[in-house]
Amino acid sequence: MARPTTALIVDDEAHVRVFVRLLLKEAGVEKTWEASDGEKGLALVAEHHPELVLLDINMPIMDGLAMLSEMAERHPEVPVVMLSSLGAVKTVRECVERGAVGYILKHSSKAAAVAMLRETLDSLAVDDADNAAADEDDAAGANQSAPDAPAS
Repeated sequence: MARPTTALIVDDEAHVRVFVRLLLKEAGVEKTWEASDGEKGLALVAEHHPELVLLDINMPIMDGLAMLSEMAERHPEVPVVMLSSLGAVKTVRECVERGAVGYILKHSSKAAAVAMLRETLDSLAVDDADNAAADEDDAAGANQSAPDAPAS
């Protein structure tokens, strides 16, 4: 994917959604949507097709880990960055195992959070460029003719 310009923020705390929206704007994301739980988040993903989802772990109704699993099944093309006040290695590992591409600690400084977000956005753009180059190499190889078979 190209560097994402649209994002969905899913967090049950309104002040966190406002903060994350400001971080996204500073990182170059142009359009955002917001949801306060995983069920609403999944509905907004289906409706708006954001290029990135930022997802809290601890929420009512459907928590972030459950939504992350649903995202991997229903919308595997949409990268998910987890938001949490928990920095436990076990939690981070579980998020990555379920498909998260990044993890931002809520209690990070603004500068650190923006840097982590930009790094994640840049890596998504680089991964896309690498995949496009590999696809071009594959296509070029498929267009080359095979050498003639030896005569018997």
